[in-house]
This record gives sequence, structure tokens and C-alpha cells, in this order.
Amino acid sequence: MNINGLNFCVIGGGIGGVAAALALRQRGAKVTILEQAIELTEVGAGLQISENGMVVLRALNVVGEPPEAGLKSVGSMLRDFRAGRSVSDIPAPVAGPTYYYHRADLLGLLHKAAIRDSVEFRLGARVARVYKHPTDAEIVLTDGTRLRVDCAIGADGGRSEIRSGLNGPEAPEFTHQVAWRATIPWERRDQNPCAVLTMGPGRHVVTYPLRNHTLMNIVAIEERSDWQEEGWNRRGDPEDLQARFADFGGLVGEILRKVQEPYVWALFLRPVAECWQNGRVALLGDAAHPTLPFMAQGACLALEDAWMLARAFDEQSSIEKALAAYESHRRPRAQQVVAAAGANARNFHLRGPMRLAAQTALMAIGPRLARRYDWIYDYDVTA
Repeated sequence: MNINGLNFCVIGGGIGGVAAALALRQRGAKVTILEQAIELTEVGAGLQISENGMVVLRALNVVGEPPEAGLKSVGSMLRDFRAGRSVSDIPAPVAGPTYYYHRADLLGLLHKAAIRDSVEFRLGARVARVYKHPTDAEIVLTDGTRLRVDCAIGADGGRSEIRSGLNGPEAPEFTHQVAWRATIPWERRDQNPCAVLTMGPGRHVVTYPLRNHTLMNIVAIEERSDWQEEGWNRRGDPEDLQARFADFGGLVGEILRKVQEPYVWALFLRPVAECWQNGRVALLGDAAHPTLPFMAQGACLALEDAWMLARAFDEQSSIEKALAAYESHRRPRAQQVVAAAGANARNFHLRGPMRLAAQTALMAIGPRLARRYDWIYDYDVTA
């Protein structure tokens, strides 16, 4: 169908929301992004965008070649926790390299492209509820403002209010895992930048450089049950972080000792949503399929969603049919990737003889391990 001139509203100004707005604008729609933050500020830390996400950024004319603001990875390294002993090197996926972005830098590129393409931003706009009507959707803001649009997209994150409206209340499951994140100033340049995954019993740490090697990004995961606060902007105690990973040696131990301002949050598991859309309102990104961070695919899945959502309008004759096709295409893919991330959570934290046996196997097959996930990285939603 031709959506030229139709009014769309995207709820949430994150990576998936802005990408969806751009994809819809490419097809002539009028798009407004409602973002509850009062200003677009630098938040978050590092992101890994593999080739399945990069193809969308290129198709939206967000990045060129080479991609702006990203740091090209040559692959990954697996290390043991005690002294940083190398376990295996994993080359970059055959489909293409992964790029490391500071979240704020990638959002900045997306916002710049959105302004270029005349996407409207409304900041400080907190949505109270969204209603479906026979011929449109109605969005009610907490200040009483009401908006009527042809279609509304809920890209409001893992604790989405729009998801609750479509699926009813849900009780997320605590995974008994807690995540720490931080960035530190970094001066060492590596000619072959890569993500280093350091594995220990019940814990692991992922590190990789950002911003032309001037920052080091750190994500540390541990199994525990005494912390169950989900929000990811809670400041943590650096001494607590360092004590919990005190037996991690080598370079990762040095990196952890430099952390001064960590953030900490509990990881909760929500299933892929049963209902993604109702004919006028649709979910996108973490709102539809929150995933654990063990495949680094949260942002990439949201980018894929954005392109497929807009593409569905090219291939269907009505908004209702387009949203149904979008859900039908995306749910199986999301379920597979989310399941792969969940499996890695177990693999990274093995203990005792199982850990040693797994490391021995990784030494033998590590160079071929990347091929196991070709189905993720070589998926081109724009083809």
C-alpha cells in the first residue's frame, strides 16, 4: 500500500524507534516520535552492531562506508578468568565485521538522519495509554493531550506500557543474574580491536574499545540473588564490583580496578510477546522481544524490526494486513535469537570439570565457532 502522507507515531526515541521512523519516512509517511526524556542526552555505554544490523543502517543512509563513529572489530577472544589465559580466538563473521559504538554516538547519527528526513520529535511526551479505533489509533499523554494517527508503534523498551496494553499484565522472571556496566578512559591502541570475553565460574566479563580507542567498555555479569532492581541507571559501588571479581586477573583485572562509576541492574526474563499488534498499534524492539545481553543482538533485532515493519506496507494492501505480516515474519526470528542468547548465559558460567571440558573443546573448535551463528549475522532484512 502507499503510505505517503499517512500519519504515524513512534513511541520511544531509542535506536529501534528512530530507525522505524526513518524507514517509514523513506516511504513518504509523516512520522512523529514521542520521547519521554526532556532532552536527547548521552546515555548508555557500548553496543555491538553486527552485519545484520549494519545493513539496515546503510539502507537508511545513517552510515556510509566506512561507517561513521564505529570501531571495526576483527573478531572475539575467549579467555580464562584467573590470569587472562587465552582459550580461543573467534574470527569476524563471514557476513561482515561487527562495529563497536557508544550508544550515544549511534543515537546521534540516527537523530541527525531523522532531522535530515523531517521526522518530528516531541520531547517530554509521556504516554499514558493507546487506544485502537476502527480507522486510526488514539494516543493519550499524561498531560491530557490526545493524538489521532493512522498507526502507532510502541518502541518503548523492555518494560513497555504499550506491550501491557496488548498482552495484559506480565510477571517477569528474575534470572538470578546481575549486570554491571561501565566505561573507563583508555589510551592503548590495538591494531586488531576485538571483544574479549573472560569466563569464570558463575561470572563473565566482556570488554571492548570505543570512540577510536579512547574508552574501554565493560559489561560484567554475575550469578546472585540478593539484588533484584531492574532499572539500568542505578549507580553501583566500584569497590563492590571489584570485590566480586577480585580473582579475575590479567588485563581484565587491570581494567576492572580502574572502574570508578559503574551501574548495576538485575536481569529479568520476559518472553517474546504473544501479541505484537492489533491492526493499528504494533510493538517493536525490546517491547516485543526483550533479550538477555549474551548475543549482543538487542539493537540489531530492533533495527531488523524497523526495516521489516516499513517493508510490510510495501507488500500489503492495508495497515491491518501490513502489521499482521510484520508480526508473522518477525516472531520466529526473534524467538530463535532470544533462545540463543539464553543458552549462552549458561555456557559462559560453567563450573568445575564442565568448565575445563568446555574450554578444551573451545580450543579445538574456536576458529569455527563463529560459523555456528552465521544464521544470525548473514540475515539481510533489506534484501
